Amino acid sequence: MVRKAVGLCDQVGLFVGSSQESGTFKNPFTYETREKIIRTVFGDSVKIFPLPDIGVGNNSKWGDYVLQNVLDRFGRSPDLLISGKEERRIDWFDSVAGLRVAELYIPKTIEISASQMREYFLRNDEEAYRKYTNPLLWDRFSDLRAAVLAAKNELHTSSI
Repeated sequence: MVRKAVGLCDQVGLFVGSSQESGTFKNPFTYETREKIIRTVFGDSVKIFPLPDIGVGNNSKWGDYVLQNVLDRFGRSPDLLISGKEERRIDWFDSVAGLRVAELYIPKTIEISASQMREYFLRNDEEAYRKYTNPLLWDRFSDLRAAVLAAKNELHTSSI
């Protein structure tokens, strides 16, 4: 998805959702760690920003919030929004009257989830981790695994 965006767009902004979440099993990594992972793979071809959750769910209010963050960071509305094709994202941007933004949905081509990746860390399965990650991240396995293990039983987040 990111490679497609870099190939199509002059500027690419990546907004890391749940950026305020860290230290839990569902979100073991801090925003800063997630930013470093993205930067390692994509360098300066993308601009990376935190996008804390606001508790409204997957609906047009969330879409308005995302668009406002783009406007705040880039000084204008986006020309193109790229996301995975998931039913819950379809109506995110329906409520913005007069805004014309193209949307590109990219279907998942690799069957992997964050839950599966966390399981690889728990099982110390570096081979599976490598199968689904960029080689530039292979040397991060131990420190990422340590974060997952530390957060294994945590239900409450550490805020950024």
